[in-house]
Amino acid sequence: MSAPPADPEISVVIPAYNEVESLDPLLAELRAALAAAGRAWEIVLVDDGSTDGTAERIAAEAARDPRVRAVRLEANAGQSAALAAGFSRARGAILVTLDADLQNDPADLPRVLAALEGADVVSGIRAERRDTWLRIASSRIANGFRRRVLGDPVTDIGCSFKAYRRAALEGIPMFVGVHRFLPALCVFRGARLVEVPLLHRPRRHGISKYGVGNRLWRGLHDLVGVRWLKSRLVRYRIKPGD
Repeated sequence: MSAPPADPEISVVIPAYNEVESLDPLLAELRAALAAAGRAWEIVLVDDGSTDGTAERIAAEAARDPRVRAVRLEANAGQSAALAAGFSRARGAILVTLDADLQNDPADLPRVLAALEGADVVSGIRAERRDTWLRIASSRIANGFRRRVLGDPVTDIGCSFKAYRRAALEGIPMFVGVHRFLPALCVFRGARLVEVPLLHRPRRHGISKYGVGNRLWRGLHDLVGVRWLKSRLVRYRIKPGD
């Protein structure tokens, strides 16, 4: 058993809801990618009220490897809540997020971290996306509409593979649906954004938790709220020497 790093540089935060079949291959691939990165790390696995044994599998992995930290929500609260819970337990100066369903390829991690060297936020773009034509088309329409409404530069809001410097996220309010807007909110406060194309893979196990129907109206509602929040953000710089 490895000793837990006292101060991990990288915290990988992964929400998981009914993804028990994906966890073992995900962790194997992610450990290999983190080893290639050559930095102290931890993996924060957040069980979002799963009913298929995901919570038990996460707990077993955390007991086996102290670099894996288990966070268990009392009930299913959604991806934004799971990310917020994971961020609250993460200790790294760099926070990486990705999905538990294996559609994100952990082997892209070194490229994401390299891009962060010149940025505060790195947001992935799903290249050659492996989803149905309906999901791809609806995503493109939603991304275009969002950029027109908010004026943000994020190309692919639905790609969960992202990296943040901790300071970029500090003070951002966490609300239902915030996982879609975190890079944009960081940019609105002056963060430097870099986007990188990433591999996208077909889902191997389980079923998607999102569809066109359960995202459309919720996304529009969230968009109105984020536009209001953008208009109310406090912006200031402290004069050097004061």
